[in-house]
Amino acid sequence: MGAALLRHALAAEDGWLRSIPVVSAGVSARGGEPPTDHSVTSLKKVGLDISGHVSRPLTQELINGALVVIGMTDSHKAMVRLMADPEPKNLILFREFVKEGDKEIADPYGCPLSVYEASRDEMVEALPSLVEFLKTLAK
Repeated sequence: MGAALLRHALAAEDGWLRSIPVVSAGVSARGGEPPTDHSVTSLKKVGLDISGHVSRPLTQELINGALVVIGMTDSHKAMVRLMADPEPKNLILFREFVKEGDKEIADPYGCPLSVYEASRDEMVEALPSLVEFLKTLAK
């Protein structure tokens, strides 16, 4: 969900931000899995279609090619630090730069739709500060 939301936010920006590739990969994801029905529904409610998404595990190759590696929780960041060599320069949380509230976004997997929607809303709230951070990385 986070990748689709960020991709959508960047598409509304000017300049080089529009060209940043946004790739979704999980620290414990199995490859080839579709999104959950609740993920699809929660994003469909805000006009985004992720029904064709297919999961993939995070790899060193993806890390090496990333401008930023974004996790949802501190445990995601810890897993990336363990698996990456070298550690990514820009390893952050999706909500790293929000001024108030929890910095982590809990995984809603297996929860009711309302929990997916709450996670989506936490991501949406973080998008402006995340985009502002990305602007600081201009080459």
